[in-house]
Amino acid sequence: MQVGLIGAGNMARALARGWGRPLLCADPLAERARALAEEVGGEALSDNAEVARRADLVVLCHKPAQLHDVAREVAPHAKAVASILAATPLQALRDAYPGKPVYRFIPSLPVEVRQGAVVQAADPAGAEDDLDAAVSALFAELGTLVQLDDALVDVAMGLMSCAPAYVALVAEAQIDAGVRRGIPAPQGAELVVQTLSGTAELLRRRNYDTVAVRREVSSPGGLTARGVDALERAGLRAAFSDALDAVLEPRG
Repeated sequence: MQVGLIGAGNMARALARGWGRPLLCADPLAERARALAEEVGGEALSDNAEVARRADLVVLCHKPAQLHDVAREVAPHAKAVASILAATPLQALRDAYPGKPVYRFIPSLPVEVRQGAVVQAADPAGAEDDLDAAVSALFAELGTLVQLDDALVDVAMGLMSCAPAYVALVAEAQIDAGVRRGIPAPQGAELVVQTLSGTAELLRRRNYDTVAVRREVSSPGGLTARGVDALERAGLRAAFSDALDAVLEPRG
């Protein structure tokens, strides 16, 4: 399947690196498209319509506000369209690309190393054909693919697409705490990042039972319990809840 990217920004680059195959791409910044094409062995094209003509699947990686402007160029030529645009439901994609197979995905940045979470909006029409299966399999190459109702995709985005920044902030805060107590930053970073990575794998092996993992580390009244209590008193849960609400707030 020949994939064409409309847009060559951060998430487009993460997808391209994760897939690791030659891609077609176009971007308003021609140099950015050329750099991405050179990196993955693909080809930068001069306009969006040419990408659509030559690709089996066009992946929309542009800004959501550009949906209709891009569709005027792409829709007459596209064979199938997958979108990673935030706050752009399936019906909006169908309206912009009438008569074309359309798919909605939200990836997270770790797709670059094939360790991402990818949400796919489930098609209420139901029956899956060979193209549907091929497109889902393409995105499943990038990590863990989860299907959700379209109405929940933006909520999921707030959990996983935004989360690499949150996790990086958590790591930064832990490293800074260690530095304050004398741990050199490079060694602190190694310790913290490996612990985050290993804990993620442990949670998978424990069937995502977060309480079980916490209990394995904590003993009543012990050091970990004291640390967890401090985090709870500082409002860790409320902070993440507030972050999700902030992502989902309607924009004026």
